[in-house]
Amino acid sequence: MLTDHQDWSHGPLDLPNDPAAWYQLAATGAWQAVVADTCHPLAHDIVAARTKGQRGLTAAWCALPFAVPVLCAPTSGTGVAALQTAVKAITAEGLPLQRMVVVLTATGEGRTPPVVKAAATMLESQVSAVLQMPFDPHIRVHGLSDADRLARQTVAAGSALVSAVLASAQRTWGDPLPPAPVPAVLSRTAVDSRSARPAHHEGVLT
Repeated sequence: MLTDHQDWSHGPLDLPNDPAAWYQLAATGAWQAVVADTCHPLAHDIVAARTKGQRGLTAAWCALPFAVPVLCAPTSGTGVAALQTAVKAITAEGLPLQRMVVVLTATGEGRTPPVVKAAATMLESQVSAVLQMPFDPHIRVHGLSDADRLARQTVAAGSALVSAVLASAQRTWGDPLPPAPVPAVLSRTAVDSRSARPAHHEGVLT
């Protein structure tokens, strides 16, 4: 996982959108696992791609070898409503929902609202796993700049997430994961135009 070590308030870096470019980077470094944190609006991306007759970013990420998408939503009524809309769009487009992991992230102290619990129960039969990420005041203030000060339950939830992602990959492709050929080098033109085909390399991508 790459990080720019910027302050929590800084905007995202200007980085390539093409998932194949990131998979190419993974192959160059010979990494076995890559965590890609994307911020594109998933449901809108799927609908827009269908309207234009193109393959969107969501489909491109899902098409990469050994890719396990992780869908995140806050533990609120509006959060799970947006998540359910995204799930409907994923299902309609035929993307691998059963391979995906859902993480419901608490945005504050207190109990999980009943509507969130009900949504989680309904999703459990549709996705690979549904997990809860507890609220951690340290992350709210400092991000991950000082990981040693994370709450114990946060670390446990993170470990559970890693295990769920790996389990999903192994159920889909086998245990151990099979090797894959190293992709050819992508040209700048191919990356900029997002016309490059998905690359192949061993690893788990989320």
